[in-house]
Amino acid sequence: MEDNIEIPQIISPEDVTSWEKEVDVIVAGQGIAGTCAALEAHKAGAEVLIVERASGGGGASAMSSGIFYLGGGTEVQKVAGYEDTAEEMAAFMMSCCDPLDSNAALAFCRDSKDHFDWLEDQGVPFERTYHGEKAVWLADTTCLMWTGNEKAWPFREAAKPAPRGHKVAGMGENAGAEGMKPLLARCIEQDIPAIYDSAVVGLVQDSDKRVVGIKVKQPGKTFFVKARRGVIIACGSHNMSQPLIKKYLPLLGETSEPLGIPSNDGMGVRLGISAGANPVNMDGVIPTASIYPPGKLIKGIVVNANGERFVAEDVYHGRLANFIMEQPGQKAYLIVDEEIFAYPEITHARHTLIDGFETVDAMEAALELPQGSLVRTLNEYNEGAEKGEDKRFHKHVDWLKPLGNGSWAAFDISFNKSTYVFITLGGIRADERGRALDLYSQPIPGLYVVGASAAHIPKSGKAYGSGMSLGPGSYFGRRAGRDAAGVAWEEQKA
Repeated sequence: MEDNIEIPQIISPEDVTSWEKEVDVIVAGQGIAGTCAALEAHKAGAEVLIVERASGGGGASAMSSGIFYLGGGTEVQKVAGYEDTAEEMAAFMMSCCDPLDSNAALAFCRDSKDHFDWLEDQGVPFERTYHGEKAVWLADTTCLMWTGNEKAWPFREAAKPAPRGHKVAGMGENAGAEGMKPLLARCIEQDIPAIYDSAVVGLVQDSDKRVVGIKVKQPGKTFFVKARRGVIIACGSHNMSQPLIKKYLPLLGETSEPLGIPSNDGMGVRLGISAGANPVNMDGVIPTASIYPPGKLIKGIVVNANGERFVAEDVYHGRLANFIMEQPGQKAYLIVDEEIFAYPEITHARHTLIDGFETVDAMEAALELPQGSLVRTLNEYNEGAEKGEDKRFHKHVDWLKPLGNGSWAAFDISFNKSTYVFITLGGIRADERGRALDLYSQPIPGLYVVGASAAHIPKSGKAYGSGMSLGPGSYFGRRAGRDAAGVAWEEQKA
């Protein structure tokens, strides 16, 4: 145990008195990444066993909003009139996400359209519909939406903007369940065995550092399962692990709330560490407490405790939140005039209206900002907005307007006052094949880590876009399943 982070003990094969079962590939976890891994490993001819900690499959993926970040010219994009390409998608992701593994990010972009087709072939439902307004999630079954920083500066200059959020045809905040249902059903149809209420609590690793099996704990029983070809860890995130959060994400305070399920306790990361795999980007997090909808609030400005703007307000809500988290005292205020005044519609964010003000000086004093700071900031902003420009942060002209219409109002959107929900982005470093890597980027033989147990493509919420968990998670899950089964990705595609 280190820093109160409990790392499972590695078991030597010599210490295993008997194996309950022996298969080619073990998949630990049946969320989106694990399910896709199991399907591909089975298709490649491997004998597969799914080991799931909960009483059924789905994981946090089934509780998500069901958005897959995909592009490169999907059928949905074409119907909506967007001619996206893999090259444009890659240019955006390389610019915005600054991925740790460029090859993995480029592979995801290159295969994104084909991956969308594969998901549909499995029965995952996507409508040929488009929502063009700013939204965090959709209450209806509409599919295509803008879910990242594609239109924000400087990324809109790096690549031609295109919407890439593909939401499954489910309703409400937990539409992800409609994406998981057909994938879980496909596992049953193909007779892929799964055991539930079964926690993987340790890895069996031989003297050559090859992972050859797992230790499983069930109510009243503990046993071992041998893996002839590989173990795929797809156990989810570490959102619920207080020791990991405390160590790596100290800026998350008492008002922050994790988005996840009870089993998101970091076991995937801890299992990987036990076998010598390298945890990376553990300080990466995507917090959110969006100021939109309504979209007109984006035409306001957001200032910190110094009375200064610090980011363009039209960015993805997670990018804005990540910047707010890092401001002095974690304080931030949304300033609007009477023309665009409205209450933020995401009520669980608990953004608070401070008051209305007849003068900017009075608002500045009430917010206890440095004298003259807010007056100066608003004057500079309004002067540019009159000309249709934002020289400081280049907010898109669609969201620019002078804030001088009548009285003003201020909302407290501070990180330590409002409720910011979050998901973690760090995890075990893995390559494009899903192989777990050690400190020197060498693969741990027989070990794969995918989904939220692995480090995401974007390093922080500033680089994230909704769907960058389900999209890459399902894709790299497939690749890991195929690789563990001993079939090359290009060979199987052909």
